[in-house]
Amino acid sequence: MDDTKMPEPLRQAVNQLVSEAVMNCQEVLRYTEPDMAHDWVRMTLIRGTDVSDTMDMASMLTAAYGQSAGMAMDTLASYLQARQQRSRAAGPRDSDRHTLAGMLGTPPPADDDHEARLRFSWGQGYAEGGLMSEPDEQQLFTQACLHGLRARLCDDVEALDSYLPPHVAQLARKVAEVLVEAQPATA
Repeated sequence: MDDTKMPEPLRQAVNQLVSEAVMNCQEVLRYTEPDMAHDWVRMTLIRGTDVSDTMDMASMLTAAYGQSAGMAMDTLASYLQARQQRSRAAGPRDSDRHTLAGMLGTPPPADDDHEARLRFSWGQGYAEGGLMSEPDEQQLFTQACLHGLRARLCDDVEALDSYLPPHVAQLARKVAEVLVEAQPATA
């Protein structure tokens, strides 16, 4: 089965689903901007879960193909990383609350649990010059690509300046410019 090409209808479906997920990722980023303060919690959660559900659909279609081609269920479960799966229906866990407390500088967890202290410490690391201090180049490029793509698809490149920090808007404009459809040469 490893030498079999992905069937064209499945390839097209996965490409469509990934494109949809990317657009939802851009909206997640969009709702982190200061001008979206009125609705950021609701829309970040909605679009973030849309991304997750859309990518789950792509994974499940691929898994269904693997199953139909005779792949063993334990192999599929391994590839799907089923042990990592957790339900959103349960809501945030203590580990999520501990990490957030560290990020926001609120009191650490009262329990003397090693995992709780570790999560709190990770949150502090994000906030105190770790992963959240300054955007790295990869993060900047990701934001610029997603915003530039969305602006080009919506034919609204000018709007980039209204909601993005100037350095992100400038790079997003460059991305959007590259995405302009080439016009046929005139004779």
